[in-house]
Amino acid sequence: MLLDIRDLVKTYIRPDGRVDALAGVSLALDAGGFTAIVGPSGSGKTTLLLAAGALLAPDAGEVLIDGRDPYRLAPDARAALRAAEIGFVFQQFHLVPYLTVLENVIAPSLARPADDVRRRAAQMVARFGLADRAAHVPAELSTGERQRVALARALLNGPKLLLADEPTGNLDDANAAVVLDTLGQFAADGGGVLMVTHSPAVAQTADRTVHIEAGSTN
Repeated sequence: MLLDIRDLVKTYIRPDGRVDALAGVSLALDAGGFTAIVGPSGSGKTTLLLAAGALLAPDAGEVLIDGRDPYRLAPDARAALRAAEIGFVFQQFHLVPYLTVLENVIAPSLARPADDVRRRAAQMVARFGLADRAAHVPAELSTGERQRVALARALLNGPKLLLADEPTGNLDDANAAVVLDTLGQFAADGGGVLMVTHSPAVAQTADRTVHIEAGSTN
């Protein structure tokens, strides 16, 4: 099993009280699977995705990525696991504003150096139709181009798992289709995709939909 989430609990303590973001959530994703997590704002979707991606330690429960619990690893080893196993695609892209397109795509390799990384990054940039934009910074790109850079970056290291948080939220229909086609093809090629979305129409592109509300799934 590629991703195995068991009884996750995550609580935030805020000035206005306690928020149970995850209340014993369990979820499994096999290689080749494409699962959409659907729920209203504040339901725990993003918390679940961050915990699944070894970015946010749960208060209780277990996350296994390819059989390994990232939260039992030292920080450096956890970062190396993320770099090798996981690609992230976010609604806000999280591109580094002062880096070029090519440099943004290369960025994940800092945690996983390789001699051929620049060549592979250039190939990935070309794959998403951005070869003529490789020397541009994010401010010079359209919204759709920025998301394609984010996709190229997510795929650079050949991850087994893609985690996508509202990846089509800022896109028009044509660019949203590029993103969803890429996620679908990644799963068809044997990867696993976990996508958070508030859109039932976007969720229909996945093989399975899991609903979450008030930190619990059904």
